Amino acid sequence: MAEHNTLGKKGEEMAVSFLIEKGYEVLEKNYRYQKSEIDIIARVKGVLVVVEVKTRSTPEFGNPQDFVKPKQIQSLVKAINHYVEHNDLDLEIRFDIIAIIQNKAGTKIEHLEDAFYHF
Repeated sequence: MAEHNTLGKKGEEMAVSFLIEKGYEVLEKNYRYQKSEIDIIARVKGVLVVVEVKTRSTPEFGNPQDFVKPKQIQSLVKAINHYVEHNDLDLEIRFDIIAIIQNKAGTKIEHLEDAFYHF
């Protein structure tokens, strides 16, 4: 497995632990619908939370959250709409980003709630 894939998987594991510690119930990891994938689907206080995890080894080329593009947002919206319909849910939906920078200097985790709005 390529090093960036290993870092990404490790980041997703850290994000799951982070959310659980904050009282979130993790419902799904790596939920796939067609060509879309949601890293984490969680629930907290009656809100369904779609979490995109971005992990980098350096902020040198920009913050991890800067790499969530409009096309990816559309893809996440499509996938969560399917999930909600398939599971017959009636919950408010929120889109979060967990940005992780991990390197020899340590690990920095930033949780951006309501990071973007679906359109």
